[in-house]
Amino acid sequence: MSATSKAAIAAVDWGTTRLRVWLLDASGSVVDERRSDEGLLIAQHKGFAVVLDRHLQEMGAPAALPAIVCGMAGARQGWIEAPYVDVPASLADILGAAVRVPSAGRDIRIVPGLAQRSARTPDVMRGEETQLAGVASLIGSGSHVVCMPGTHSKWVIAEGGAISGFGTWPTGEMFSVLSGHSILRHSIGEKPAAVAPDNQVFRDWCQEALFDGDIAARLFGIRAAGLLNGLGPDDAAAALSGLLIGAEIASATRRFGRRGAPVVLVVSGSLGALYAEAMALDGIAVKIADADQAVLAGLVAAARRNKMLTDGEAR
Repeated sequence: MSATSKAAIAAVDWGTTRLRVWLLDASGSVVDERRSDEGLLIAQHKGFAVVLDRHLQEMGAPAALPAIVCGMAGARQGWIEAPYVDVPASLADILGAAVRVPSAGRDIRIVPGLAQRSARTPDVMRGEETQLAGVASLIGSGSHVVCMPGTHSKWVIAEGGAISGFGTWPTGEMFSVLSGHSILRHSIGEKPAAVAPDNQVFRDWCQEALFDGDIAARLFGIRAAGLLNGLGPDDAAAALSGLLIGAEIASATRRFGRRGAPVVLVVSGSLGALYAEAMALDGIAVKIADADQAVLAGLVAAARRNKMLTDGEAR
């Protein structure tokens, strides 16, 4: 029996620019995986059903294989809108609100995002709620802060396994805009260098932002340091990264406070090391969870919550 013939369900993480598809057996274990650049922006034109069906066919999946999906496929401009669940909400209620895609030819459910309907701090997320379900064992009791760095970093308050509130800091987007479309592009260069967590320039500029969180008056200092003090392009990228990450942490800490438990840092790749270093500079303990593993575990939990996988068996 081939690996794909053991597939009981497909798990799909549909981002704005990226698509990840896993074939899972009845126990929730991965039997096949593929990734592509056919995120929301491309699937809008090709058709979500067309893109997913082609990938599943090429993976040798059965024609009627069910699929559980999270991310931007459930956005208003996506495949079908999966309405936001308002916080506070339990993880079980969030996963249980998955929306079925009509006339798809197979059973496809899309996990909804979360909405914070506050006049002062309105906010939304899609995709990260599934990562939260994937780290449920780390936030199942007590009060915890969860940080999910990225283009739009999310900071979440979890209390007793329920999501009570969250906030978004567009740190990755700000880095992209400032390094590529502001005066700082002359200091950083066309392609910003990768930043190492032990880079002293990153640490120094991060500490400056951690001190008061005010970076507006310091951003131009990166340009000035290049002109007056010989700050090179690599260190200019490190300085900008340090300022933005430090300011994010300072701001989030002011809003959400410090809990007794370590911050749960859900992240993959080198970005995790930068955030862990920045938090260490601020005296914040962290517990790191891999973001890829978290979203997959969350999709498995969603499949079980919707009885698409039941007690280790296919629905």
